[in-house]
Amino acid sequence: MTNNLLLAIQALQLQPQATRLFHGRGGRHPGCEHLTLDWYPPCFLLTSFEQALGEAELAAVHVALAARYAELAPGQGLNWLYQGREVGGEERPTTRLMAGAVPEPHVVPEDGAQYLVHLLRGQNHGLFLDMAAGRQHVRAFCAARPGAKVLNLFAYSCAFSVAALQGGAAQVVNVDMSPGALALGRRNHELNGLPKGAASFLAHDLFKSWGKLTRGGPYELVIADPPSYQKGSFVATKDYARLARRLPELLAPGGEALVCLNTPKLGPEWLQQLMAEQAPTLQFLQRLPNPPAFADVDETRSLKVLVYRAPG
Repeated sequence: MTNNLLLAIQALQLQPQATRLFHGRGGRHPGCEHLTLDWYPPCFLLTSFEQALGEAELAAVHVALAARYAELAPGQGLNWLYQGREVGGEERPTTRLMAGAVPEPHVVPEDGAQYLVHLLRGQNHGLFLDMAAGRQHVRAFCAARPGAKVLNLFAYSCAFSVAALQGGAAQVVNVDMSPGALALGRRNHELNGLPKGAASFLAHDLFKSWGKLTRGGPYELVIADPPSYQKGSFVATKDYARLARRLPELLAPGGEALVCLNTPKLGPEWLQQLMAEQAPTLQFLQRLPNPPAFADVDETRSLKVLVYRAPG
């Protein structure tokens, strides 16, 4: 059923930056728990999880989007895509361009920054929209501590690094196993005109690089945003403890760690208990609120972004 989605489209307002417009996965829209609608200007992206939408449903979405977009942006062409994920037990998403075109390169704004995204390739599009509050926190932290050194673990496209440097960080070390992701991160830094040499990009296996990272510290801010389950890289239930116990030695006195987890299977209490056991010297400060667009009937299921502080 897509009725609640169609009603939401009829009332939607466009935002000046990339954001989620409809979050069925939050359980607040009965019958649409498998659906999300995102806005990556100038494109809409509709995603269906677990079950595919039929052609009649897609046609109804098209009619609703076309009508509303004509009201919001008269004379502008509609661009929208549909992605089906994990349909029939498969994890390979299929993406269809349903109308219009996707810019190349496709650059979207957020809080004064610009990020490259790629909606037609895979299920990770270059910018995780639910982490917007995390990037705001990093920017504000670095503004309050100009000249900070930041370690960005599992950096992906290095959006945290862009936010940190724009906030006033002096140096950011980005670590990710994927050279391709870090190449996108370099382009994001160039796109935002950030000073060359302010960021480094290390395509390393984190668990084999502790010595190098420790010698490069200490850091005023360490960001840990790992995948919850990625074979050969990181499995939260097995690997988060190994990561957590290393955080204290990486942090400068009074430094902060941003510890993130995005799986509905593990709640914030799981991560807090793990941190208490593995990094007892770090003080829990707060869980960052998720953007309102990602509201969930059960906030323990949604993205967890926890802030910890080192003594001193």
